[in-house]
Amino acid sequence: MLNRSYYLMGVLAGIFYAFQACNTDSTSGADEAKLPDVVSYNFDIRPILSDKCLACHGPDANKREAGLRLDVAESAFKALEENPTAHALVAGKPELSQAFLRITTQDTSLLMPPPSSNLKLTQREIRLIEKWIKQGAKYEKHWAFVPPKKPALPEVDKTDWPKNEIDYFILHQQEQRGLSPNEEADKERLLKRVSLDLTGLPPTLEMMDRFLADNSPNAYEKAVDQLLKNPAYGEKMALHWLDLARYADSHGYQDDGYRTQWPWRDWVIHAFNKNMHYNDFVTWQLAGDLLPGSTKEQLLATGFNRNHKITEEGGVIPEEYRIMYVTDRTDLFGKGLLGVTMECAHCHDHKYDPFSQKEYYRLFAFFNNVKEVGIESVIGGPETYAKKPLMEISDDDVKNILTFVNKPDTNRLIVSVMGDMDPDTIRKTYILKRGNYDAPGDEVTVGTPEAILPFNPKYPKNRLGLAQWLFDPKNPLTARVYVNLLWQEFFGKGIVKTSGDFGMQGDLPTNPELLDWLAVDFMSHNWDVKRLVKQMVTSATYRQSAVLSPEKLKADPDNIYLARGPRYRIHAEFVKDLVLSSSGLLNRSIGGPSVKPYQPAGLWEGATSGRGLLSTYMQDHGPKLYRRGMYTLIKRTVPPPSMAIFDASNRDLCEVKRLRTNTPLQALVMMNDPTVLEASRVLAARLLQEKTDARDKITKAFRLIVGRKPREKEVEMLTAYYEKEAREIKKPVADKALAVGEYPVPETIDRTKLAALMRVVSTIYNLEETITKT
Repeated sequence: MLNRSYYLMGVLAGIFYAFQACNTDSTSGADEAKLPDVVSYNFDIRPILSDKCLACHGPDANKREAGLRLDVAESAFKALEENPTAHALVAGKPELSQAFLRITTQDTSLLMPPPSSNLKLTQREIRLIEKWIKQGAKYEKHWAFVPPKKPALPEVDKTDWPKNEIDYFILHQQEQRGLSPNEEADKERLLKRVSLDLTGLPPTLEMMDRFLADNSPNAYEKAVDQLLKNPAYGEKMALHWLDLARYADSHGYQDDGYRTQWPWRDWVIHAFNKNMHYNDFVTWQLAGDLLPGSTKEQLLATGFNRNHKITEEGGVIPEEYRIMYVTDRTDLFGKGLLGVTMECAHCHDHKYDPFSQKEYYRLFAFFNNVKEVGIESVIGGPETYAKKPLMEISDDDVKNILTFVNKPDTNRLIVSVMGDMDPDTIRKTYILKRGNYDAPGDEVTVGTPEAILPFNPKYPKNRLGLAQWLFDPKNPLTARVYVNLLWQEFFGKGIVKTSGDFGMQGDLPTNPELLDWLAVDFMSHNWDVKRLVKQMVTSATYRQSAVLSPEKLKADPDNIYLARGPRYRIHAEFVKDLVLSSSGLLNRSIGGPSVKPYQPAGLWEGATSGRGLLSTYMQDHGPKLYRRGMYTLIKRTVPPPSMAIFDASNRDLCEVKRLRTNTPLQALVMMNDPTVLEASRVLAARLLQEKTDARDKITKAFRLIVGRKPREKEVEMLTAYYEKEAREIKKPVADKALAVGEYPVPETIDRTKLAALMRVVSTIYNLEETITKT
């Protein structure tokens, strides 16, 4: 009966195929022209299979139907289990390929994907599969798992436009699609853009004036070099790494006690400022404690893998939480450093990528030997700020070894770091059935996913060996993933948009040749981060104006082909930094403990158990109020509210890409946040104390905040607003406005004029352009 069904299906589908072919010849030549000349498995077929087929016919053996895998050539071409005379694919012959017949049949009982799945192939997808089969149905290893090769620079028509190699790849794609790049942004906007990108701070008036006056051909490159030398560069670059490393100032979970991991943050800033190359930067964090002759700085770097949440609650099962800690480290390694969703194989074989559950636990085994317990103590005093294994940082260390650590007092300072158990007592690792901590299966030893790169037996079987594997020249992912993360930092989205998923369900690279060129170039220049950053921000692609014409909006609404400059709101921390810096309030000290600025009352008190140092919010005062946003204390259960509204990470898990929303709450923050209002008042007071007229004061405020000279119309409107407020504002209203914030109001100042100018400055802070990178 089964064979008869297949026979009938074949006959019916054959008739349908013949009819479709006739139709194609006569009516759909235009559609055929839209298909690529050569259909690529990686870039045309695999995405279709991933979305529509591999849930039932992919790597997950537990979910596989009919014993058929369509992601592996050997399985797709072999005889079907249910009908040995049939094959899912027959190279060159769609009419004999059961996979094609099943996606084109009109019989809903045989149609694939089944109607009950709510999945359906489009006509273009069907035609792509048909053409691919006609061309031989050639399989390719997933593009991200093939080591990158450095492609030749493509030929372009507009040869006078490129500034460096990046531009050839970008321009080539534009010219293929009838696009052309924008002109270079004006000097003021360009300086603001690169200053925000390299330091997280707006340019000063002195920087603006110097750059505007410099007409030399290399004026922009000189400005970039100065910004790269600025200590604020390390702070800016550290922010995305803190998200990736899930850095926070509390342990998480219900008690959510205080922790002192901030010296590790100081090290990250220091590492970026001294341009520590990426291979050493990551190796120290993964395995600094295992390096020969390990130093105290290398040990501190391993705090990277102790930033995860840790429970201090009574009554928990210690082994359950210890397994959670190891799982967190494994998942971070997969997502943050490899750019793959290894966590999907925690409970079963990965449904889409070629990672088995056994391979997941072999990777897990690298992190399973840390000398830690699930719960060490209940919430309490300084001894619980860090969890074993730990290191103590003495005043002598800060004076002689860890000179970059900003230790403000002589109190005991301890940090959680990595440290394995004695080699003679290696903790065994088991596959956990369905991921349950108390359901061990087969024992496994350390190893890495074969589809990425087999683990070299010459490497030590520990975290140091894992780091060596990560930076093996044959590893296809490490360089690609990091250059993509940096591209995302400067252009708003990665060449691979799904920066944490380079697997089969992730987005394809918009410019695969550029991604591979950058990756190979990065490796061949010894993983030099500052060099890579400079390459990106000095490219003609980066320097383009962000002006958007109707034609370009229609042709490329998402700016995939970068025919215009990037334009998007800056990160939450940099919103605060811009406000503090432009007003003159910014405390520029680097590193040190996190601080507690203004915050609405009562948020902490209702959210946790009521025990420990973080049970109540004790606001800081004085210079601590004016630290950069990255130093704001992050309590995981109640993250800083104003920064959360601007999409900052709560640091629960590894995050390689922040959301970027646009909500009314963000406008309310800019209009009402005490920091913004206080900054408006302080800047207004400083301007009033200068011997200039109202127009000059407003022009200066505009330049400091927006980063450019205002147009005449803008000056006129703001001056008229100031004069109106100065005439009409009442003393009680003025006094109430000036009472915001702790920074003192000058005693001799005209309070009515101050309140009026404060409102003008606040208005400038609330311009969309102010907190937008254009």
